[in-house]
Amino acid sequence: MSRNIITGIDVGSYNVKVVIASARERNEKGMPMILGVGSAESKGLRHGYVTNVRDVADAIRQAVARAEEKAGIKVKKAFVGISGIGLSSSTVSSFVMTSRADAEITTLDLKNLHEQCEKDIPHSSIANRRIIYDIPLQYRIDGFSSLGSPHGLKGNKLELKTLFITCLDHHVTDLISAANEAGIEVEDVMAAPIAAGFVTLSKSQKVAGCVLANIGAETVSIAVFENNIPTSIEVFPIGSTDITNDIALGLKVPLEEAEQIKIGAITGSSYPRKKLEEIVAARLSDIFELIEAHLKKIGRNGLLPAGIIITGGGSNLTSIDAMAKIALKLPSRIGTIGSIDNKSSFKDATWAVAYGLCIWGIHAEDGPEIDTSTQFVRHTSKVVGRWFKQFLP
Repeated sequence: MSRNIITGIDVGSYNVKVVIASARERNEKGMPMILGVGSAESKGLRHGYVTNVRDVADAIRQAVARAEEKAGIKVKKAFVGISGIGLSSSTVSSFVMTSRADAEITTLDLKNLHEQCEKDIPHSSIANRRIIYDIPLQYRIDGFSSLGSPHGLKGNKLELKTLFITCLDHHVTDLISAANEAGIEVEDVMAAPIAAGFVTLSKSQKVAGCVLANIGAETVSIAVFENNIPTSIEVFPIGSTDITNDIALGLKVPLEEAEQIKIGAITGSSYPRKKLEEIVAARLSDIFELIEAHLKKIGRNGLLPAGIIITGGGSNLTSIDAMAKIALKLPSRIGTIGSIDNKSSFKDATWAVAYGLCIWGIHAEDGPEIDTSTQFVRHTSKVVGRWFKQFLP
């Protein structure tokens, strides 16, 4: 397969979505041209983590085959999104004293500082986990903030605040194994919430500060952005399937009917409308309480001018944006894939992760490389902040 063809695979709890895009051709909005898309029902997953490698491999194989048929291209390699409750992040602040007598900050000082940050990750945040990548958030020299890289500047004490994005070791290994079993070589992995941000958020939103919330079938993932880079990631074991279950119990209807009621496919007077609204609102309140608690934990509740942008299958629920605005006291809107051309075969943001992986894949050669063998996943680059800024739209 030509290097000009990039494939993104989003393995979600409800669907596996695949997007094949051209790195050379551009649509009317200047973004990579989509050549084919495909999806298949997910199997072998629970809350986003792999429970059966073979079942996940079958789902990936089906989704890829459908995308290949539309694109007329055989897929051999792909970029894969990492999601699920095994995904998390940790922020660490560390410092070193500069090594030169004249106090000039050298490459060795920066290397030592990054290594110290990694050593300072709390054991509870790194046990049985793999660092996917790290993002420098802020440098300080002798107590004063440094804009950009401090290399070549002078100071005695060099500090760094770093975001480490991690995932459970076995989850990454199992997901790569499933892709390999489906006949796909994994070129690299990316945190799904960040991949989605490439196509659902504008640069101005990410600079001002916002939270991107993906409400999936069994998980809700959030990514907080400020100054054009991600500053926090979290995943909660709750999703739109819980709303379906609540409707089934509350209205005493089968799960299949409850799902149709939830998405608005069944309307009429066969069930009490007010009770349905109360059921949905109660579960959404639980979701927004979790998001609010995380924003309080990182000190950003009520302090993100661009507000919350909601994506995923759960974003289709009636008045969800209004509820988010009230619950979080932030501006709120439903996310869309703004960079898709008018002739695209899909519009809704449930495809954002797969398409975002394609955009990221085009620039992957500028960033860190990850050994994606089923035995070992290794983070090999320490200068990731600049790499992110190179291609965030």
